Amino acid sequence: MNVAVELSSLDHRGPAFFCGDRVWTHPEVHEVSARAASVLARRVRPGDHVLMALPDGIGFVVAFLAIARLGAVAVMVNPDLPAADHAYLVSDCAPRMTITTANVTALLEADGPPAQAVDVTPETPLYVQYTSGTTGQPKGAVHCHGDLATYYRSAGPLLGITADDIALSVSRMHFAYGFGNSLVYPLYSGSSAILTPRRPTNLDGFRPTILYSVPSALARMTTPFPVRACVSAGEALLPSVHERASALLGAPIIDGIGSTEVGGFYCMNSVHEQVPGTLGRPVPGYELDVRDGRLWVRGSTVLRRYLNGPAFSGWFATGDRAVAEPDGTYRYLGRDDDMEIVGGITLSPLEVERVLTEHPGVAEVAVAAIPDELGATRLHAFVVPHDGVAAFDQELVALARERLAAFKVPKVIRMVDALPRTPTGKIRRFVVRRGTW
Repeated sequence: MNVAVELSSLDHRGPAFFCGDRVWTHPEVHEVSARAASVLARRVRPGDHVLMALPDGIGFVVAFLAIARLGAVAVMVNPDLPAADHAYLVSDCAPRMTITTANVTALLEADGPPAQAVDVTPETPLYVQYTSGTTGQPKGAVHCHGDLATYYRSAGPLLGITADDIALSVSRMHFAYGFGNSLVYPLYSGSSAILTPRRPTNLDGFRPTILYSVPSALARMTTPFPVRACVSAGEALLPSVHERASALLGAPIIDGIGSTEVGGFYCMNSVHEQVPGTLGRPVPGYELDVRDGRLWVRGSTVLRRYLNGPAFSGWFATGDRAVAEPDGTYRYLGRDDDMEIVGGITLSPLEVERVLTEHPGVAEVAVAAIPDELGATRLHAFVVPHDGVAAFDQELVALARERLAAFKVPKVIRMVDALPRTPTGKIRRFVVRRGTW
């Protein structure tokens, strides 16, 4: 079944999206989307690529559902990318048309009859999201009409989502994490989401019941912000950040992992069980395997192919390192390309970062091996201190010496204002390795 028809047939009646002062109900969203599809149908045919360069908002939701209704393929990209990056994505996906803030109003104001939905199968391509491109050119992960229901039915029960929930996501909808948080889960569950055109940095004024965040945002929290539950993903959640943020939120923090290639979570804790320091257990419907320290995943929503790439199936190498614990949970050790080499010995910077963030003065930290003027590699720690905290370099060195092997103790401690991060909030490790930004 076409996912746009499937979602409208669920017959949810309450609020779906809070956009500033405007509240959109579930029936309104589907009615407007069906009319918007008639506008797109003048140019778009089944299978056509339609590039969406839109901020979070009702325009994003309506455009996506309208494209789905026509059996076309939505290509969701970050609207704030540099022009050169947009040019690359356009050349890669060859869109039939592009929807931006300049023309999305025409869809929202469409007043004609609804478009007839195109009949599709669960395997029909529905949308493309690009990888972050941290190790090369971004690649478009292709997902299908049947995937969205799987995202929700797999993770929704673990989050305990009900129609009364109100979601707020730090991650944007053009990323896999934000797409599930702000569009898939609300539309399937009958709950609602707060949509803001920019990533929320100050949570004052919002009253969600579920906060979907990233570790860097949780590390910067300073005031209480009560919610029913908080989800953390996108990067390693250090124990000190977990403990401090959980106290401020007055709720459990549900740590988990997913990817653009899988489309949603494949391993996570839940509202029923949290094992701090771990990614929790495999999400129902997915299998995990650790081979030589590397994490592999298999499940129905693992991409069938990258855009313009060959088809493949079976187990997918995530690029993450992990350990399978005896209790069935998984502990994250970082990305394959995050590993550092010091004195010929490979180490995970996360291990060092976990220890350093136990110091109460540390808000964030990134560790990297950087060659000195003689070419010898030395371990550096770049520390973002909490506001008003004086320098405490030697205390960090003493803490590291107490808890870590000698080769894991940073030789250089530098205080910085911020760490270099991707738009999704992940540390740009390759920038940290330069030692300056």
